[in-house]
Amino acid sequence: MPTSAPRDRSSPAYVHPSAIVDARARIGKATRVWAHAQVRENARIGRECNVGTGVYVGAGVIVGDRCKIENNASLFEGLTLEDGVFVGPHVVFTNDRRPRAVNPDGSLQTAADWAIGASTVRHGASIGAGAIVLPGLTIGAYAMVGAGAVVTKDVPAHAVVVGNPARASGWACCCGRTRAAAMVPDADGAMRCDACRSQAGAADPARRDR
Repeated sequence: MPTSAPRDRSSPAYVHPSAIVDARARIGKATRVWAHAQVRENARIGRECNVGTGVYVGAGVIVGDRCKIENNASLFEGLTLEDGVFVGPHVVFTNDRRPRAVNPDGSLQTAADWAIGASTVRHGASIGAGAIVLPGLTIGAYAMVGAGAVVTKDVPAHAVVVGNPARASGWACCCGRTRAAAMVPDADGAMRCDACRSQAGAADPARRDR
């Protein structure tokens, strides 16, 4: 995904000519939507986001401000990303735990034949390359999901999870540099480390209007 000097936060969104963005979608200022991405109807993408090549953003999906969505990630219907979320390349957020193409009578299933399993990724969390997130889950603030992990249950704030199924292997500071099993959140949910001395906690910050 292309990078450049810091952008003007008041600049309009950039959409690559090969991207498909539905007229009913909303794209925030200074957000960039790169080649061959698709943003479906009623999706909302916040300010200062990067949406990489080949990304799919499903109908009604909500993406907060300053999120980075890397190439070929799939954000299916029912998903909410809060501000500052990182989504690695080829990540898949699923939305149906019992997928079928047809009904028992052989008729093709439609949206009326199943219920979307909605998932939420809280502020500042990171989802590693190639991870798969099952429907109906919450990934906590500043959590870190390892590359290739299969997430089958909720992930606590600041937790590091790896493997298939994903299991906790430690904790991560807001900066992501310090990851240790012995380092646990404070009683107030905050996680601090010597690298950044962050005072940010697990509580989600107030969301801004877009």
